[in-house]
Amino acid sequence: MKRFAQAVMLKDDPEIIRNYEQHHANPWPEVVEGTLRCGVRRVFIYRYGRVLFMFMETTDDFDPERDMPKYKEHPRAQEWDKLMREFQVPFEGAPPGETWVEMKEIYSLEAT
Repeated sequence: MKRFAQAVMLKDDPEIIRNYEQHHANPWPEVVEGTLRCGVRRVFIYRYGRVLFMFMETTDDFDPERDMPKYKEHPRAQEWDKLMREFQVPFEGAPPGETWVEMKEIYSLEAT
């Protein structure tokens, strides 16, 4: 499995934060399907204040540039992505048009 970590900020509004969490408590089936179809096997999203941290585990052959576009093949997944971006504020330095930023793994501990 490959691992990826990303971060984004939510807008500074308690109602927006509540809505974001509510959407993720019941994600649309097409979003879940698209995520799994592109090679993502596990996703965890954590929130601290306005900061979201997402941790993903993928198949060994997963390539984000090649495989993530498969997620958006369904119009409902595109709609979800557009809706979620309304809640988010990109971190400084995020690529143009993107909200999430990739985080570099600097430490790992795994039991053997």
